[in-house]
Amino acid sequence: MAQCVWGYDSDNGPERWHENYPLAKGDKQSPIEINSKDVQHDSSLASWHASYDPGAAKTILNNGRTCRVVFDDTFDRSVLRGGPLTGAYRLRQLHLHWGSADGHGSEHVIDGVKYAAELHMVHWNPKHGNFAGALKQPDGVAVVGIFLKVGKTPKPEMKRILEEIDNIKTKGKEAPFQHFDPSILFPKSRDYWTYHGSFTTPPCEECITWILLREPIEVSSDQMAKLRSLSKNGENEPVNPLVDNWRPPQPLKGRIVRASFK
Repeated sequence: MAQCVWGYDSDNGPERWHENYPLAKGDKQSPIEINSKDVQHDSSLASWHASYDPGAAKTILNNGRTCRVVFDDTFDRSVLRGGPLTGAYRLRQLHLHWGSADGHGSEHVIDGVKYAAELHMVHWNPKHGNFAGALKQPDGVAVVGIFLKVGKTPKPEMKRILEEIDNIKTKGKEAPFQHFDPSILFPKSRDYWTYHGSFTTPPCEECITWILLREPIEVSSDQMAKLRSLSKNGENEPVNPLVDNWRPPQPLKGRIVRASFK
């Protein structure tokens, strides 16, 4: 397995990542399965706040593994604060993980429940100088995770991202994505679980404070089908649908999951 070609197929998928990325077998890996009975309610957990500048949105791209929206993070224009965090974390990108059918696709699993997709909003701590520096620190990165569940009424939140899908059908395609306020993707409830974990893609750095939102947002079956119409191959290659780009839950290894709610 060549260094650059990790993926989600049987020959290069999550079961084999550790061959090239030994951290993938570390003690603080993500995602995890959250069991309500083991979660500790922590009344000291504050509420979190995001102040995002819609002008920071730059591009949307298909990198063959996910659909990603990239933001300008050269200064504190879109930041996340509060909750389990100290200081302000800058929004760098958001991306999604989804399944081949509506019954699976999320990376985190809640009491045995898998959602159709999971959205990750990746923020980094500017006190570490730059993103690469933040990846080396336990408090370097904060990710807000939002579950997507399939319901009858398509919600407008995801519409803007999905409208662009046709412009980034194949691997390597990028399109301008301007004036977007990602805070519309937050559910009404601010309740969250938090724990210390890792990126869910190689090299799986263990630098993430996870803020997983309890309440999912709703998408339609058609909207999910749109995501699955992306191809993991390049333009002149056979269409190979980009689906099941999720990593299964990893061992908890003694970590405690805290909840902001009872």
